[in-house]
Amino acid sequence: MPDIIVKYATGDQYDLSVRGHRLRVDQPVEDGGDDTAPTPTELFVSSLAACVAFYAGRYLSRHGLPKEGLRAEADYRFARRPARVGEILLRLHVPEGVPDEHLAPLLAVASHCTVHNTLQLPPSVEIELVTARRAAA
Repeated sequence: MPDIIVKYATGDQYDLSVRGHRLRVDQPVEDGGDDTAPTPTELFVSSLAACVAFYAGRYLSRHGLPKEGLRAEADYRFARRPARVGEILLRLHVPEGVPDEHLAPLLAVASHCTVHNTLQLPPSVEIELVTARRAAA
């Protein structure tokens, strides 16, 4: 069974299945969608923000530091050509009570989350077409 399955739903909407979890993507109304869900690009940037927050949270837990108030925020801009995200600004809000001597190590850990590492050293990506064969009548 594949790790992730994406199936057409309706309009510009697609249903995602990840280990039994269900998600949907759509497009904003101004781009022809119904705006019922985030776009694939928003999920992409969200995965980076979530990964950074997760790694930061693990660091704080390992050092007995508070996680309440930990928050990651992300903004992104598109590049012109080819169509892609050209810039991401991620802000990691550190909880109150985290001593200054933990800030640099916290940033180092958060900056090396799996998604960020993947963006820094992109994987090879192969897109393979699978066609349905119809039996002759």
